[in-house]
Amino acid sequence: MKIDVLTLFPRMFVGPLDESIIRRAREAGRLELALHNLRDYALDRHKTVDDRPFGGGPGMLLKPEPLFAAVEDLARENTRVLLVSPAGRRFDQSIARELASREHLLMVCGHYEGFDERVRERLANDELSIGDYVLTNGALPVMVIIDAVTRLLPGVLGDEDSAREDSFSQELLEYPQYTRPAEFRGMKVPEVLLSGNHAEIARWRAEQARRRTQERRPDLFAKTFYESGIT
Repeated sequence: MKIDVLTLFPRMFVGPLDESIIRRAREAGRLELALHNLRDYALDRHKTVDDRPFGGGPGMLLKPEPLFAAVEDLARENTRVLLVSPAGRRFDQSIARELASREHLLMVCGHYEGFDERVRERLANDELSIGDYVLTNGALPVMVIIDAVTRLLPGVLGDEDSAREDSFSQELLEYPQYTRPAEFRGMKVPEVLLSGNHAEIARWRAEQARRRTQERRPDLFAKTFYESGIT
């Protein structure tokens, strides 16, 4: 997979994208990642990328000219152009799986008060948000999305079952997990996990995942069970 990132702050990506799973994916050739500074596509000598909104109001908007020039330069026939901003649809594991199947993503970081609407209308294939809160710019959300997508690329994780059993992979929170020692400060590991009965362990884990999701994320529980007709 290839991912191009268009941002005003390329240096924010140094570190998070050079460590752990993402670093290994890049070294193994599973992920090709490139950062591009939006100011390199500005048309004036001051490298201007923003301006005041028509009709007044606070803040500045990202201008269409640099964004159109950048996307037209970087996009190919198979590219999916993603804007990252609070106005996007909520990013989740199902969208991560969808994106992981693509050959090329071009991710555009939002900043200031957002994008000139013509960018949304003519350039973007999709618009994503990682949650209902305000961040300084779109760099951190883009890193989150890249991390979630990279984990799902074939051959990236040492154990392919890890991705399938992660939280949200089955639209549920993960079940409780334990490791040695079997008893610590009076707290014991559930007997079923020590039984060696894999069928019973699987049933226990499924029930625990369902119970935890219902208690902690009733919105996710409703989506997973009620909408599918399971109660």
